[in-house]
Amino acid sequence: MIILNQEQIKQKIKRMAIEIYERHSDEKKLFLAGINTKGYEIAKLLSLEISKLSPIKCELLHINLNPAQPTEHPISLDVDTSLLRNKSLIITDDVANTGRTLFYSFKTIMDIVPKKLEVAVLIERTHKGFPIHVDFVGMKLATTLKDNIEVALDPAHEWQVSLN
Repeated sequence: MIILNQEQIKQKIKRMAIEIYERHSDEKKLFLAGINTKGYEIAKLLSLEISKLSPIKCELLHINLNPAQPTEHPISLDVDTSLLRNKSLIITDDVANTGRTLFYSFKTIMDIVPKKLEVAVLIERTHKGFPIHVDFVGMKLATTLKDNIEVALDPAHEWQVSLN
């Protein structure tokens, strides 16, 4: 079942970008760090919308981790973390389920103190097992643990969020 179509996804991203701008209107630069492929796509979409409505410059970063086995594989960020010291950072992902992936993504910046660290996700589910607060949410969904949320953002096809 399709939960969001392409136009609805674009609306959610635009609203999230407006919220980010409202909260960071005094910033000259924001760092958006996307988790794996889909989180990075969300970061790119947010960056594009933020640039349309504000003078804030966004720098895109990529966090790589294995969500199924985060402690058994390296977790990496594609920039020297010292560049993020005293900077505002927003970690992005497509879906927040239990919060585990987001929780382990913080490992990449544990050796510095950013000015502000926030989280943005397109879909937030209500099955938190980790103490993660999402600051910018496209849509909250109350689902069963058996339900699977799939986000498709392939530029060659129609975007959609579906519930399986």
